[in-house]
Order: sequence, then structure tokens, then C-alpha cells
Amino acid sequence: MDQPFYANTAYNPASIPDQPPSVERSWIKRFAKVRLPWGNTQDVAPERILCDLKPSSLRFWEAAEKERLEQKAQGTYVPPLFEGIDLHQKYDHEHFRYALLSKRSHFWLLMLGGGRFIFLISIFILLIMYLAELIDTDDSWLELAASYIPTLSILLAPPLACWLIGVFVIRFFPRLWFKPSRGPLWELNRRTGLVTVFDYDNNGEYKKNGTIGEITAPFYEFDAYIATSPNRQGLPMNVLYLAHRYRDIVINFGSLVAPDRCPQLPCALWDFLQNYMDTSRPLPDLPSYEQYRPLDPVTAEHDRRTGRDPRYWIDMDDETFKGKVKDMLRRIDAIDTMSRFNLMVRHVHYTD
Repeated sequence: MDQPFYANTAYNPASIPDQPPSVERSWIKRFAKVRLPWGNTQDVAPERILCDLKPSSLRFWEAAEKERLEQKAQGTYVPPLFEGIDLHQKYDHEHFRYALLSKRSHFWLLMLGGGRFIFLISIFILLIMYLAELIDTDDSWLELAASYIPTLSILLAPPLACWLIGVFVIRFFPRLWFKPSRGPLWELNRRTGLVTVFDYDNNGEYKKNGTIGEITAPFYEFDAYIATSPNRQGLPMNVLYLAHRYRDIVINFGSLVAPDRCPQLPCALWDFLQNYMDTSRPLPDLPSYEQYRPLDPVTAEHDRRTGRDPRYWIDMDDETFKGKVKDMLRRIDAIDTMSRFNLMVRHVHYTD
């Protein structure tokens, strides 16, 4: 007899067990975070996830895979640099596993991106200052421009150097800057219904022998929160957290979807995560999951019953996809999360 595809711990809103009362949070956590309701989700996903693989990218990788197989058959295939390297992340019908690049890689990316940003901003500010002074001075534009040369040299040389060095290293020395991290940060598993946070302390075991600890709990034991904090300009920014109801397990999704001034984006991410984990419904219909839809039983049955085109996304033209993105943004802007009833109160008594 075949084993069922989904584990008995898989998340299904219709079979959530009753659980102990939640652990009371401290007043500062209650003050800084707003708990989001469970259930009544909408078919939304943040633009960052919707556009992770655009239809044009799907076509590119399909053609690349076809060419790779042809070259292997002809014996002319030369593996590209870093082929097969483990980036520790996995996005398919079972795993939503997230990892970052190493600190070394982030350093060189910051050199390029940060240097370019500061250089361009400095140019803009100096141009405004120059034009403002030009209005009030009797000097010619050329004389005034000459007086700015020392300032330009002092302010622009460091960020320009960072920018150029970053470009040079990333373009010509990929082995120097590109390095995966030591492992993933967290994983949501649709097949098992479990959430895992990877522990790199693990009572010192990682430093001793490289053993990565895993802190695991069922998805339904977590609650989602929007945390609001000011950015460097003092503007309130919202980010989604998952926090375990009974243990000190917290996932900050700020590196997956950047903090946003509007709370609708974290709400859309919360709906997406629930929809992904919910085995009573198909996988979210997004470009990055199209190739995996036949491998998930619930999704495959849904697509067979509805007659969904298996190449719906990959054959979509760019203009149509832009329309899909705009439609998604409109739906996110109108999301009704804050007015929903929290379905988890049927199974948990919240003490705060």
C-alpha cells in the first residue's frame, strides 16, 4: 500500500487540533506588534514572490535546459562555473526554504550597490547646491564649477572607488565574491506541515563538528504579527514575523520581502504563506510553482478538474504578465486582513 503524500501533521484548516492557551507576551511585544488573524485568505502574493521567476525567465531556463541536454547527448557539454553548488534554498511543491548568501558575498554586493547609490545621490545634491549658488553669484558658471572641483574630489572619490571596485570584482573574479552561506535560515514544509528554524549555535555543536540544529513545530502553532518600527528617516516601516505561541521561535521575513510603509504587503505575505501550506487547496498559482504543480496531488487534481493550461505562465507574453502584476498590486492594496475573524480562536485561548 502506497504511503500518503502528505504527513498527518500537514496543515489543513479543517483539521486543526485544539491547543493549550497561548503564553502571555510581554507588554513591549504587545505594543510593538499587531497579531494577524488566521484564515479567510485571498489569492495574493507580494510582487517580490510573483516576479521571482517571470514568464520570460521560465522560457530562458527551459531553452537553457534543452540546450544542456542536447550538448550532453553530443558530448560537448561544459559545466558552467558554480553548477551544482548548494545555495541551501529550495522553492518547490514541498519546501519553502530560505537562505542568504555569505557575508563575503554581501560585502561585495554592498560595495557595488552602496557605492553607486552614494555616488549618484552625492552628484544630485551637489548639482542642486551648484544651481542654487549659480543664481545668487556674479561668477560665471565655469568659474563656479571650478570652485566645486575640490569638493567633488573629496566627496565623490570614495563612493566612486567602491562602485568601480565592486563592479570589477563581481564581473571578473566570481570565485572571490560568490559564496553560499553556511546553510538555510528557515523552512516551511507543505508536505509535513512543519516550520523549521535552523540553529547555528546548537549548544556549540556547529562550531565543534558543523552540526546544524533544527527547531521544529507545526505551522498552526505559530501566529503572524506585523511589527512596525521607524527607518533611518523616521518613517514607520512594517514587516511580517512568525512567532511560536509557546516557545521562543521567531522568523523575521524582512529579508524575504522588504519592510514597507503600508501594512498591506505583510498581510499579503501572510495570506501567501497560509495558502502555500494549506493542503486542502492547490499551490498558489505563480510562475515559480508552475513546473511543480503536477507533483503535488491536490494541485494536480485541481488542474485536471479545471482544465488549467500546464503552460499558463511560461507561454504568457510580457505585456499580459505586466497586467497580472498590476492586478495583483490592486488586490493587495484592497486586502481585508484587518477586518477578518481570527479562525484560530476556535482552537486556542489567547491570553493577551
